[in-house]
Amino acid sequence: MSAITSKLQEPEGLCYHGGAIAWALLAYGAGWAGLFADNLFVNLVGTLLLAHGMTIAAYMIHECGHNLVFKSGKDNAKLGRVLSWICGAAYGTYEDIRYKHFRHHVDNDDVVWFDYEKFFADDPIALRVTRFLEWFYIPAHDLIMHFIMVFTSFIIPQRRDQRRRNVIVIAIRGGIFLVLVVLAPKVALLYAIAYMIMMTILRFMDSLQHDYPYSLTLFEFDKPSRKGDFEWEQEHTFSNPHSISVDWLNWFTLNFGFHNAHHHDMTVPWYRLPEKHRELFGEGSEFVISLSAQVEIFHKQRVRRIVGNHEGVEPEGRNFLHAAQRAEVYGGNAASFLTSF
Repeated sequence: MSAITSKLQEPEGLCYHGGAIAWALLAYGAGWAGLFADNLFVNLVGTLLLAHGMTIAAYMIHECGHNLVFKSGKDNAKLGRVLSWICGAAYGTYEDIRYKHFRHHVDNDDVVWFDYEKFFADDPIALRVTRFLEWFYIPAHDLIMHFIMVFTSFIIPQRRDQRRRNVIVIAIRGGIFLVLVVLAPKVALLYAIAYMIMMTILRFMDSLQHDYPYSLTLFEFDKPSRKGDFEWEQEHTFSNPHSISVDWLNWFTLNFGFHNAHHHDMTVPWYRLPEKHRELFGEGSEFVISLSAQVEIFHKQRVRRIVGNHEGVEPEGRNFLHAAQRAEVYGGNAASFLTSF
C-alpha cells in the first residue's frame, strides 16, 4: 500500500481517486451483469450503473490528463488509456485527448477540428434528422461526434498514422458489440442506451461552462489574442455544480461543476475543488448556475442549441452568467473532453 501511496500526487488520492476508480469498475462490472438479467428492473438498474461507471471513468481520464492522480506523467497516461476503453474513447489516443484539452486551457478557447456548423449547413437533411432525434432527448449530435471518434484515422487527415491502432480497436470493440447484437440484442440495446446516458451527462455539464464559440485551430499554432489572459478566462468560465451546499451530490460528476476553480488552478484534484471554489467565491450562490436553471435550459433549448448557439445572440461574460441563472441562454452542444477533435 505504501508503494502505491508513494506514487500518488497526494496521500489523500488513495481514498478519493482510488474510491472513484473502484466505483467506476464496480458500477461498470455490475452494470454489465445487470444487462444480462431476465428481470426488467435489474436491467434498468444495470443500465444506470453502467452509464455512471463510464461517466466516472471519463472524469478520471480528465484527472489523469492534468496529472492529478500520480506524480509520474507515464503512470497517469497508463491509467488514462485503460479508462478510455471503459468509456469508449480508445479509438483515438489518450495523448490526443490530453493535447486538445490542454489547448483549451492554454489558449482559452474551444479548440477543434470538426466544423459541425458547416457540416449541418452543407447537409440540411442531417440537420433535420438531428433536430428530430434531439427533440426526443436522443443525443444525435453526440452520436455524430462519436462516429468521427470511432473512425478518427479515416476521417481526420492528420491522424492517418493511427490507422493500424484504430482498426485494431474497431475490430475488438466492434466485434464484441456485433456478437451482442446477434446473440443478446437486448443487452446490446441497453448498452447503447447506457452509453447515450453517459454522453448526455458529459454534454449537460459542458454546455454552460464557457460562453465562447469553437475555433478551428486544433492543428494550427496561431496565438489567440486571449491566450494567457487570466481575467478573460475567469470572466468567460462558469460554475454549474449540482449543489452549492451539499458537497456529496457533486461527486456524481466528480465536482466537475466547480469549473471556475478548476480553471483558476489546474493542479487542484477533483476532491479539493469545492474548497477552492469557496476560497474564491465564498459560500453564496451568486457565482454559480443553479441545477434548476441548468435543467430548464437543457430542456427548452435541446433543439435550438444544435447550431447557431454562439452567433452574437447570447450575452457574454458576466452577463451570460446572469442570463444563465435566469435560464435565458441556449448553451453549447455536443462538447466533451473525450472527443479529441
